[in-house]
Amino acid sequence: MFGKTRDDLRATLDEIASAGLLKPERVITTPQSATVGVAGREVLNFCANNYLGLADHPEVVEAAKAALDRWGFGMASVRFICGTQEVHKELESRLSDFLGMEDTVLYSSCFDANGGVFETLLDAQDAVISDALNHASIIDGIRLSKARRLRYANRDMAELEARLKEASDARRKLIVTDGVFSMDGYVAPLREICDLADQYGAMVMVDDSHAVGFVGPTGRGTPELHGVTDRIDIITGTLGKALGGASGGYVSARKEICELLRQRSRPYLFSNSLAPVIASASLRILDLLETSSEARERLRENTRRFRTKMTEAGFDILPGDHPIAPVMIGDAGEAAAMAERLLDQGIYVIGFSYPVVPHGQARIRVQLSAAHSAEDVDRAVEAFVTARSA
Repeated sequence: MFGKTRDDLRATLDEIASAGLLKPERVITTPQSATVGVAGREVLNFCANNYLGLADHPEVVEAAKAALDRWGFGMASVRFICGTQEVHKELESRLSDFLGMEDTVLYSSCFDANGGVFETLLDAQDAVISDALNHASIIDGIRLSKARRLRYANRDMAELEARLKEASDARRKLIVTDGVFSMDGYVAPLREICDLADQYGAMVMVDDSHAVGFVGPTGRGTPELHGVTDRIDIITGTLGKALGGASGGYVSARKEICELLRQRSRPYLFSNSLAPVIASASLRILDLLETSSEARERLRENTRRFRTKMTEAGFDILPGDHPIAPVMIGDAGEAAAMAERLLDQGIYVIGFSYPVVPHGQARIRVQLSAAHSAEDVDRAVEAFVTARSA
Protein backbone atom coordinates (compact mmCIF):
# COMPACT_ATOMS: atom_id res chain seq x y z
CA MET A 1 0.00 0.00 0.00
CA PHE A 2 2.94 2.33 0.61
CA GLY A 3 4.28 2.06 -2.95
CA LYS A 4 2.41 5.02 -4.49
CA THR A 5 2.97 7.13 -1.39
CA ARG A 6 6.69 6.32 -1.53
CA ASP A 7 6.86 7.55 -5.12
CA ASP A 8 5.04 10.76 -4.22
CA LEU A 9 7.32 11.42 -1.26
CA ARG A 10 10.42 10.69 -3.33
CA ALA A 11 9.25 13.15 -5.98
CA THR A 12 8.75 15.80 -3.31
CA LEU A 13 12.23 15.15 -1.89
CA ASP A 14 13.73 15.35 -5.38
CA GLU A 15 12.02 18.71 -5.93
CA ILE A 16 13.47 20.02 -2.66
CA ALA A 17 16.93 18.84 -3.66
CA SER A 18 16.75 20.24 -7.21
CA ALA A 19 15.69 23.63 -5.83
CA GLY A 20 18.79 23.69 -3.65
CA LEU A 21 16.68 23.64 -0.47
CA LEU A 22 17.75 20.29 0.97
CA LYS A 23 18.89 20.59 4.57
CA PRO A 24 21.66 18.05 5.20
CA GLU A 25 22.53 17.30 8.81
CA ARG A 26 26.24 17.42 9.50
CA VAL A 27 27.32 15.19 12.35
CA ILE A 28 29.29 16.93 15.11
CA THR A 29 31.74 14.62 16.86
CA THR A 30 32.52 16.85 19.85
CA PRO A 31 30.62 18.79 22.52
CA GLN A 32 28.94 21.97 21.31
CA SER A 33 31.52 24.75 21.62
CA ALA A 34 33.31 27.53 19.75
CA THR A 35 35.29 24.80 17.98
CA VAL A 36 33.62 21.55 16.94
CA GLY A 37 34.52 18.42 15.06
CA VAL A 38 32.78 18.13 11.68
CA ALA A 39 33.61 15.75 8.83
CA GLY A 40 36.83 14.60 10.45
CA ARG A 41 38.26 18.05 11.17
CA GLU A 42 38.13 20.80 13.78
CA VAL A 43 36.27 23.93 12.63
CA LEU A 44 35.22 27.22 14.19
CA ASN A 45 31.50 27.14 14.90
CA PHE A 46 29.63 30.32 13.94
CA CYS A 47 26.13 28.90 13.57
CA ALA A 48 25.09 27.70 17.05
CA ASN A 49 22.74 29.54 19.41
CA ASN A 50 25.39 29.10 22.11
CA TYR A 51 25.43 32.84 22.76
CA LEU A 52 27.10 32.79 26.18
CA GLY A 53 29.28 29.74 25.58
CA LEU A 54 27.53 27.77 28.33
CA ALA A 55 26.77 24.59 26.39
CA ASP A 56 30.00 22.96 27.63
CA HIS A 57 30.78 25.24 30.58
CA PRO A 58 32.57 23.14 33.26
CA GLU A 59 30.35 24.37 36.12
CA VAL A 60 27.20 23.59 34.13
CA VAL A 61 28.46 20.11 33.27
CA GLU A 62 29.31 19.45 36.92
CA ALA A 63 25.88 20.65 38.02
CA ALA A 64 24.30 18.27 35.51
CA LYS A 65 26.37 15.33 36.79
CA ALA A 66 25.38 16.07 40.37
CA ALA A 67 21.72 16.35 39.35
CA LEU A 68 21.79 12.87 37.82
CA ASP A 69 22.92 11.43 41.13
CA ARG A 70 20.36 13.35 43.16
CA TRP A 71 17.28 13.50 40.92
CA GLY A 72 17.70 10.62 38.45
CA PHE A 73 17.49 10.60 34.67
CA GLY A 74 13.84 11.28 33.83
CA MET A 75 10.41 11.69 35.36
CA ALA A 76 8.40 9.18 33.27
CA SER A 77 5.32 11.27 34.00
CA VAL A 78 3.55 14.52 33.33
CA ARG A 79 3.55 17.27 35.91
CA PHE A 80 0.09 16.79 37.45
CA ILE A 81 0.46 13.03 38.00
CA CYS A 82 3.89 12.41 39.56
CA GLY A 83 6.18 14.52 37.39
CA THR A 84 6.89 17.49 39.65
CA GLN A 85 10.07 17.59 41.72
CA GLU A 86 11.36 20.37 43.94
CA VAL A 87 13.87 21.26 41.25
CA HIS A 88 11.06 22.08 38.79
CA LYS A 89 9.33 24.42 41.22
CA GLU A 90 12.64 26.05 42.15
CA LEU A 91 13.50 26.72 38.52
CA GLU A 92 10.06 28.20 37.86
CA SER A 93 10.49 30.53 40.83
CA ARG A 94 14.00 31.55 39.79
CA LEU A 95 12.95 32.25 36.19
CA SER A 96 10.04 34.38 37.44
CA ASP A 97 12.41 36.43 39.59
CA PHE A 98 15.01 36.72 36.84
CA LEU A 99 12.49 37.88 34.22
CA GLY A 100 10.50 40.10 36.60
CA MET A 101 7.27 38.15 36.08
CA GLU A 102 4.70 36.83 38.57
CA ASP A 103 4.89 33.11 37.73
CA THR A 104 6.44 30.62 35.30
CA VAL A 105 5.39 27.30 33.77
CA LEU A 106 8.04 24.95 32.35
CA TYR A 107 7.50 23.17 29.02
CA SER A 108 9.54 20.59 27.14
CA SER A 109 10.41 23.23 24.52
CA CYS A 110 9.56 26.80 23.61
CA PHE A 111 7.76 25.41 20.56
CA ASP A 112 5.43 23.64 22.99
CA ALA A 113 5.16 26.75 25.15
CA ASN A 114 4.01 28.80 22.17
CA GLY A 115 1.77 25.95 21.11
CA GLY A 116 0.07 25.91 24.49
CA VAL A 117 -0.72 29.58 25.08
CA PHE A 118 -3.17 30.73 22.43
CA GLU A 119 -5.85 28.04 22.51
CA THR A 120 -5.82 28.17 26.31
CA LEU A 121 -6.37 31.92 26.58
CA LEU A 122 -8.30 32.81 23.42
CA ASP A 123 -11.42 31.61 21.64
CA ALA A 124 -13.70 32.84 18.86
CA GLN A 125 -14.58 35.98 20.83
CA ASP A 126 -10.93 37.09 20.85
CA ALA A 127 -8.27 38.36 18.45
CA VAL A 128 -4.54 37.79 18.18
CA ILE A 129 -2.41 40.31 16.29
CA SER A 130 0.92 38.84 15.18
CA ASP A 131 4.08 40.26 13.60
CA ALA A 132 4.51 38.88 10.08
CA LEU A 133 8.02 37.55 10.85
CA ASN A 134 7.17 35.75 14.07
CA HIS A 135 8.65 32.31 14.66
CA ALA A 136 6.94 29.23 13.21
CA SER A 137 5.98 28.05 16.70
CA ILE A 138 3.93 31.20 17.23
CA ILE A 139 2.26 30.78 13.85
CA ASP A 140 1.40 27.16 14.60
CA GLY A 141 0.20 28.02 18.11
CA ILE A 142 -2.14 30.66 16.73
CA ARG A 143 -3.54 28.15 14.24
CA LEU A 144 -4.58 25.91 17.14
CA SER A 145 -6.82 28.59 18.60
CA LYS A 146 -10.22 29.71 17.36
CA ALA A 147 -9.32 33.38 17.78
CA ARG A 148 -9.53 35.86 14.92
CA ARG A 149 -6.07 36.15 13.35
CA LEU A 150 -4.63 39.47 12.25
CA ARG A 151 -1.10 40.17 11.03
CA TYR A 152 1.00 43.31 10.75
CA ALA A 153 4.18 43.92 8.74
CA ASN A 154 7.41 43.41 10.63
CA ARG A 155 7.83 46.11 13.30
CA ASP A 156 5.33 48.36 11.47
CA MET A 157 3.54 50.27 14.22
CA ALA A 158 1.12 52.04 11.88
CA GLU A 159 -0.08 48.69 10.58
CA LEU A 160 -0.26 47.27 14.09
CA GLU A 161 -2.53 50.14 15.10
CA ALA A 162 -4.72 49.50 12.06
CA ARG A 163 -5.06 45.84 13.04
CA LEU A 164 -5.93 46.82 16.62
CA LYS A 165 -8.71 49.04 15.31
CA GLU A 166 -10.01 46.12 13.22
CA ALA A 167 -10.12 44.03 16.40
CA SER A 168 -11.90 46.66 18.47
CA ASP A 169 -14.94 44.43 19.01
CA ALA A 170 -12.91 41.49 20.37
CA ARG A 171 -13.33 40.42 23.99
CA ARG A 172 -9.58 39.92 24.43
CA LYS A 173 -6.84 41.27 22.19
CA LEU A 174 -3.33 39.81 22.30
CA ILE A 175 -0.36 41.34 20.46
CA VAL A 176 2.41 38.78 19.95
CA THR A 177 5.94 39.43 18.71
CA ASP A 178 9.38 37.92 18.75
CA GLY A 179 11.68 39.97 20.96
CA VAL A 180 14.46 39.41 18.40
CA PHE A 181 13.71 38.14 14.90
CA SER A 182 16.01 35.21 14.33
CA MET A 183 16.69 35.60 10.61
CA ASP A 184 17.47 39.33 10.76
CA GLY A 185 18.69 40.06 14.28
CA TYR A 186 16.22 42.96 14.48
CA VAL A 187 14.75 43.86 17.87
CA ALA A 188 11.01 44.45 18.29
CA PRO A 189 10.00 48.04 19.31
CA LEU A 190 8.43 46.93 22.57
CA ARG A 191 7.88 50.39 24.05
CA GLU A 192 5.81 51.44 21.05
CA ILE A 193 3.97 48.12 21.08
CA CYS A 194 3.12 48.56 24.76
CA ASP A 195 1.92 52.11 24.14
CA LEU A 196 -0.49 50.86 21.47
CA ALA A 197 -1.57 47.99 23.70
CA ASP A 198 -2.43 50.44 26.47
CA GLN A 199 -4.30 52.66 24.04
CA TYR A 200 -6.41 49.83 22.59
CA GLY A 201 -6.77 47.59 25.63
CA ALA A 202 -4.60 44.71 24.44
CA MET A 203 -2.26 42.28 26.16
CA VAL A 204 1.34 41.86 24.99
CA MET A 205 3.23 38.58 24.52
CA VAL A 206 6.94 38.35 23.64
CA ASP A 207 8.89 35.28 22.55
CA ASP A 208 12.33 36.28 23.85
CA SER A 209 14.23 33.13 22.91
CA HIS A 210 17.01 35.04 21.13
CA ALA A 211 17.48 37.60 23.90
CA VAL A 212 17.15 36.20 27.41
CA GLY A 213 20.56 35.80 29.01
CA PHE A 214 22.42 38.51 27.11
CA VAL A 215 20.17 41.33 25.80
CA GLY A 216 19.54 44.19 28.19
CA PRO A 217 21.80 45.67 30.88
CA THR A 218 21.67 42.50 33.01
CA GLY A 219 20.66 39.97 30.34
CA ARG A 220 16.98 39.86 31.16
CA GLY A 221 15.93 40.30 27.56
CA THR A 222 14.16 42.80 25.33
CA PRO A 223 11.61 43.93 27.95
CA GLU A 224 14.53 45.00 30.16
CA LEU A 225 16.28 46.60 27.17
CA HIS A 226 13.24 48.79 26.51
CA GLY A 227 12.29 49.33 30.14
CA VAL A 228 8.84 47.75 29.77
CA THR A 229 9.08 44.58 31.85
CA ASP A 230 6.10 45.57 34.01
CA ARG A 231 4.00 46.19 30.89
CA ILE A 232 4.49 42.73 29.33
CA ASP A 233 1.84 40.12 30.11
CA ILE A 234 3.49 36.98 28.72
CA ILE A 235 7.11 36.07 28.00
CA THR A 236 7.94 32.76 26.35
CA GLY A 237 11.46 31.51 25.96
CA THR A 238 13.83 28.59 25.71
CA LEU A 239 16.53 26.94 27.76
CA GLY A 240 18.00 25.73 24.46
CA LYS A 241 19.93 28.82 23.39
CA ALA A 242 21.83 31.21 25.68
CA LEU A 243 20.67 29.40 28.84
CA GLY A 244 22.86 26.34 28.33
CA GLY A 245 21.60 25.12 24.97
CA ALA A 246 20.03 21.84 26.14
CA SER A 247 16.23 21.83 25.74
CA GLY A 248 13.14 23.03 27.50
CA GLY A 249 11.00 26.14 27.39
CA TYR A 250 8.81 28.25 29.61
CA VAL A 251 5.96 30.71 29.85
CA SER A 252 6.53 33.52 32.36
CA ALA A 253 3.43 35.60 32.81
CA ARG A 254 0.75 37.08 35.04
CA LYS A 255 -0.14 34.70 37.85
CA GLU A 256 -3.66 33.97 36.60
CA ILE A 257 -2.39 33.15 33.11
CA CYS A 258 0.08 30.61 34.46
CA GLU A 259 -2.55 29.07 36.71
CA LEU A 260 -4.86 28.53 33.76
CA LEU A 261 -2.04 27.10 31.64
CA ARG A 262 -1.39 24.50 34.33
CA GLN A 263 -5.03 23.44 34.12
CA ARG A 264 -5.68 23.53 30.38
CA SER A 265 -2.54 23.90 28.27
CA ARG A 266 -2.35 20.65 26.31
CA PRO A 267 1.43 20.54 25.64
CA TYR A 268 1.95 21.02 29.39
CA LEU A 269 -0.67 18.53 30.52
CA PHE A 270 0.24 15.75 28.09
CA SER A 271 4.05 15.97 27.85
CA ASN A 272 6.58 14.46 30.22
CA SER A 273 8.18 16.86 32.67
CA LEU A 274 11.43 18.58 31.77
CA ALA A 275 14.31 16.24 32.62
CA PRO A 276 15.51 17.07 36.13
CA VAL A 277 19.12 17.20 34.99
CA ILE A 278 18.25 20.12 32.70
CA ALA A 279 16.23 21.89 35.36
CA SER A 280 19.04 21.58 37.88
CA ALA A 281 21.78 22.69 35.48
CA SER A 282 19.59 25.65 34.47
CA LEU A 283 19.58 26.81 38.08
CA ARG A 284 23.39 26.87 38.00
CA ILE A 285 23.24 28.87 34.77
CA LEU A 286 21.03 31.48 36.43
CA ASP A 287 23.61 31.68 39.24
CA LEU A 288 26.31 32.41 36.66
CA LEU A 289 24.22 35.07 34.93
CA GLU A 290 23.40 36.85 38.17
CA THR A 291 26.95 36.90 39.54
CA SER A 292 29.02 37.83 36.47
CA SER A 293 28.61 39.97 33.36
CA GLU A 294 31.86 38.75 31.78
CA ALA A 295 30.26 36.48 29.17
CA ARG A 296 27.72 39.14 28.14
CA GLU A 297 30.47 41.74 27.75
CA ARG A 298 32.65 39.39 25.71
CA LEU A 299 29.69 38.54 23.46
CA ARG A 300 28.99 42.24 22.87
CA GLU A 301 32.64 42.89 22.01
CA ASN A 302 32.79 39.92 19.62
CA THR A 303 29.59 41.12 17.95
CA ARG A 304 30.90 44.67 17.57
CA ARG A 305 34.22 43.41 16.23
CA PHE A 306 32.69 41.09 13.62
CA ARG A 307 30.08 43.55 12.40
CA THR A 308 32.62 46.39 12.13
CA LYS A 309 35.28 44.37 10.31
CA MET A 310 32.81 42.77 7.90
CA THR A 311 31.34 46.15 7.04
CA GLU A 312 34.81 47.57 6.47
CA ALA A 313 35.50 44.60 4.16
CA GLY A 314 32.49 45.59 2.04
CA PHE A 315 29.98 42.93 3.08
CA ASP A 316 26.27 43.71 3.33
CA ILE A 317 25.23 42.97 6.91
CA LEU A 318 21.78 43.85 8.17
CA PRO A 319 22.14 46.73 10.67
CA GLY A 320 21.98 46.24 14.42
CA ASP A 321 24.05 45.16 17.37
CA HIS A 322 22.65 41.67 17.96
CA PRO A 323 25.03 38.66 17.73
CA ILE A 324 22.88 37.33 14.90
CA ALA A 325 24.75 38.96 12.00
CA PRO A 326 23.14 38.10 8.65
CA VAL A 327 25.61 38.41 5.77
CA MET A 328 23.37 39.10 2.78
CA ILE A 329 24.21 37.16 -0.39
CA GLY A 330 20.97 37.33 -2.41
CA ASP A 331 21.22 34.24 -4.58
CA ALA A 332 20.35 30.97 -2.84
CA GLY A 333 22.87 28.89 -4.78
CA GLU A 334 25.69 31.33 -4.06
CA ALA A 335 24.84 31.41 -0.35
CA ALA A 336 25.07 27.62 -0.17
CA ALA A 337 28.28 27.58 -2.21
CA MET A 338 29.90 30.24 -0.04
CA ALA A 339 29.01 28.30 3.09
CA GLU A 340 30.78 25.27 1.62
CA ARG A 341 33.85 27.36 0.73
CA LEU A 342 33.91 28.72 4.28
CA LEU A 343 33.73 25.19 5.68
CA ASP A 344 36.74 24.30 3.55
CA GLN A 345 38.55 27.11 5.37
CA GLY A 346 37.50 25.84 8.77
CA ILE A 347 34.49 28.14 9.37
CA TYR A 348 31.19 26.35 10.01
CA VAL A 349 28.21 28.47 8.93
CA ILE A 350 24.92 27.75 7.17
CA GLY A 351 23.30 29.45 4.18
CA PHE A 352 19.61 30.32 4.53
CA SER A 353 17.30 30.72 1.55
CA TYR A 354 13.62 30.48 0.61
CA PRO A 355 11.29 29.44 2.23
CA VAL A 356 13.15 30.27 5.44
CA VAL A 357 13.77 33.79 4.12
CA PRO A 358 12.12 35.63 1.19
CA HIS A 359 13.13 34.97 -2.43
CA GLY A 360 16.26 36.91 -3.37
CA GLN A 361 17.30 37.46 0.26
CA ALA A 362 19.49 34.41 0.79
CA ARG A 363 22.09 34.93 3.48
CA ILE A 364 24.66 33.36 5.71
CA ARG A 365 23.52 33.88 9.28
CA VAL A 366 26.62 34.25 11.43
CA GLN A 367 26.04 33.80 15.15
CA LEU A 368 28.64 35.15 17.51
CA SER A 369 29.34 33.59 20.90
CA ALA A 370 31.11 34.58 24.08
CA ALA A 371 33.10 31.38 23.56
CA HIS A 372 34.84 32.93 20.54
CA SER A 373 38.15 34.72 20.96
CA ALA A 374 39.04 37.92 19.13
CA GLU A 375 41.35 35.79 16.98
CA ASP A 376 38.43 33.49 16.10
CA VAL A 377 36.39 36.48 14.96
CA ASP A 378 39.25 37.86 12.85
CA ARG A 379 39.80 34.45 11.27
CA ALA A 380 36.13 34.27 10.30
CA VAL A 381 36.30 37.71 8.63
CA GLU A 382 39.43 36.70 6.71
CA ALA A 383 37.71 33.51 5.56
CA PHE A 384 34.72 35.47 4.27
CA VAL A 385 37.03 37.72 2.26
CA THR A 386 38.79 34.71 0.75
CA ALA A 387 35.52 32.86 0.05
CA ARG A 388 34.09 35.90 -1.72
CA SER A 389 36.94 36.03 -4.20
CA ALA A 390 37.09 32.28 -4.80
